[in-house]
Amino acid sequence: MAHLGSRRSRVLALPVGLALTASLGVLPLASANAAPVEAAPAAVPAADGPKLSYVVNVEGGRSTAASVKKAIAKAGGTVVISYDKIGVIVVTSQNPEFGKQIRAVRGVESAGATRTKPMAAASTTDVGGTKVLTQAEAKQAAALAKKADAAQDPLEPLLWGLPAIRADKAHQKTLGSKRVNVTVIDTGVDDTHPDLAPNFDAQGSANCVGGKADTTPGTWRPKTGESDHGTHVAGTIAAAKNGVGVTGVAPNVRVSGIKVADATGFFYTEAVVCAFVYAAEHGADITNNSYYTDPWMFNCKDDPDQGALVEAVDRAQRFARKQGTISVASAGNSNFDLGGKEILDTSSPNDSTPGPRTIDPKKCLDIPMQLDDVITVSATGAKNLKSSYSSYGKGVVDVAAPGGDRTAYQEPEGPAVNGAILSTLPGGGYGYKNGTSMASPHVSGVLALLKSTHPNATPNQLERMLTSQAESTACGAPYDIDKDGKIDAVCKGGVNDNGFYGAGIIDALRAVR
Repeated sequence: MAHLGSRRSRVLALPVGLALTASLGVLPLASANAAPVEAAPAAVPAADGPKLSYVVNVEGGRSTAASVKKAIAKAGGTVVISYDKIGVIVVTSQNPEFGKQIRAVRGVESAGATRTKPMAAASTTDVGGTKVLTQAEAKQAAALAKKADAAQDPLEPLLWGLPAIRADKAHQKTLGSKRVNVTVIDTGVDDTHPDLAPNFDAQGSANCVGGKADTTPGTWRPKTGESDHGTHVAGTIAAAKNGVGVTGVAPNVRVSGIKVADATGFFYTEAVVCAFVYAAEHGADITNNSYYTDPWMFNCKDDPDQGALVEAVDRAQRFARKQGTISVASAGNSNFDLGGKEILDTSSPNDSTPGPRTIDPKKCLDIPMQLDDVITVSATGAKNLKSSYSSYGKGVVDVAAPGGDRTAYQEPEGPAVNGAILSTLPGGGYGYKNGTSMASPHVSGVLALLKSTHPNATPNQLERMLTSQAESTACGAPYDIDKDGKIDAVCKGGVNDNGFYGAGIIDALRAVR
């Protein structure tokens, strides 16, 4: 199957699966007289293996990292960048034994390959998922544009997700503050789109593919043929209320884009680490994460490679949280019970040859979504029911938000006739997507309104307000959404906290009161 996993959007009616640990605290800096680091093996390492990327997580601080870098070179590795503030070093190596050798070095807490395919290898990928407006839909949109009232953008009547969370009413009070920044960590954002250009913040944008931020102007945009996913997400958050196209949940806040998906559509650990650190250091109040970190849908902490990936991303997002950045992530599109005992993962590793494995979702984590302090979002359709594809789980899902669903199951009422989420596309276009990828930016938008209303609120305070203000939503009747007599998912918990909706469906109006 072509790689679709990292984007948590999905083609209409195509059930594609997409998107953690106990908080360990920020690592202290080592003192100047820290114990010397054990030397690396003296043997000349092999250099004829496949070129892979690695993350090396070091104990202590800068002095330890400096010694470990010497050991990395002796083991046949090349340092790409060292994030000394969090003790994560990004490395490339062609030594097949690099991971094993560097893990034996004193001062290294964990280390692992971030991929299973060689870095130079090409890969085909389907980066689809967009349903561009059909001729009939475009005609309908044109007709609605003529009927839109003075307070609406032309395509706003098609955005059933806004009234579902009372964002339309919230806009009567505020459109959000220009002091607030939401950073979209994704496939790139087309900042030239007329609905995004008024709010785009280039200072907070970069390309983190490869693990090192490139701030060359425009490098954060998706190239021709690359995924439009990040541009769609950005529009849901902050498309300007400017008489053009669609309207975002927080249409006056600033939005940045950090590109982390490579040309073949993979979101590797080194890019995700780079993005969290860069966002935190460049003024992000909120990050939106509608992906999982490739190539493993779930990273098992007892595996030396996968466990290192969990640790690296966790360190990065904890650093961001400490800097005042709150992160939101989508729950995934596989209809998995993330609060259950077992999950059959058949898609990992998705960059080489996947195979079936049964995992414990408490020990094998979807990152960054299952990391502590990351707000996890499930998707709802136009009938305010869990979307048929949305993953869920008691104790995992924090809140729910509109992500769309197949219209046969949850048809919207009113002018909107498409049960998916309409938003911006590269090149000035618009299109529909379904997915928890579309639910997460609704939450990021509401958090932006909260931050606009409460500018001094900390991430912890924002999270408490978000969940306490959510509309409590009970599990409801047994979940047979397609009425075929088979229960499609089991919701556990009470009206204020359950596996389908967490604390409830978000409410933008309460956020601005």
